[in-house]
Formats: sequence, structure tokens, C-alpha cells
Amino acid sequence: MNHAAVDAQGRIHEFVQEFATQSSAETIAVGRKLAALLAPPQFLLLRGDLGAGKTTLVKGIAQALDAADADEVTSPTFTLLHEYEGERDGQPIRLDHLDVYRLESERQLEALGLDDLCTDDALILVEWGEKFASLRRRSTGEIVLSSAGGDSRTIRLSLRK
Repeated sequence: MNHAAVDAQGRIHEFVQEFATQSSAETIAVGRKLAALLAPPQFLLLRGDLGAGKTTLVKGIAQALDAADADEVTSPTFTLLHEYEGERDGQPIRLDHLDVYRLESERQLEALGLDDLCTDDALILVEWGEKFASLRRRSTGEIVLSSAGGDSRTIRLSLRK
């Protein structure tokens, strides 16, 4: 599924694309496709239940940006933030992968220094960001991973313009 919502002047204000995967390898491949759709600066909430494949998807995004090999990308559950340096068309892109699952308050969130991360070359993916109103307001969209049973996943990218 793919659609774009337009306003009265013909400007796109929301872009949605949906993918279905049957394996981890396919989820990584969708991550590579998503990387081509994401132009910095972006601040995206990465949503899905535990084990939905959020970090697996980031592996593909990092690969496509030449920021890291798939086996180098791990969940930032305990470190909170993993930073990767990549590029597209010779332009640098910084990929920041955050996991705020273990944080309980806006005060703890402020200690991460998100304002410093939000630069023109940044693609920021935040797992469990929907827990915090400040992150929902800051986001430019979201990627939602839903289990469709077994290894099957539905991945939905929504970008606000």
C-alpha cells in the first residue's frame, strides 16, 4: 500500500507506505528500501511490540546508508543511543538509534540531549518514543511494525510534511 494525502493547494502533507515481510532477511531488505525514502532531517518514532523487529529494520537502514553492517547494529536498550555515520550521494548522514523503553520521565529524557542530535544531517529513530508527549510532538512521522503471526510482519511508514 502506498498513498499520499494532499491539501487544497496540491501539497503533500502525509506520505504512507506499507510493506509485508516473512523473515528477518526481508525485514532488513525493507529497511534498505526505507532508507531511500528518508531524507534528513527526520525524527521518527519506531513503534512495535517487543520482538516486532525494530532493530532488525534498523540493520537494513544502516546498511543502505553505508553506516554499519547488519551484524554491527544492536539494540540500544541498555546504552540508550547508538550513533552511526553514513552517507547518501556523497552527503554525510548521521543515523541515531535510540531506545527509551527504560526511561520513566521527561527529565530523564532531557538528559539525553536530543536538541544536540537534531541536526540537518540526522536521521533519528526512537524506539518506544510514543511514551513521551515531547517526542510525539517532535516527530516527523513513524515506522510501525506489527506481527502478522510467526515471522510475518507488516511495516508501515508514515511521514508528515
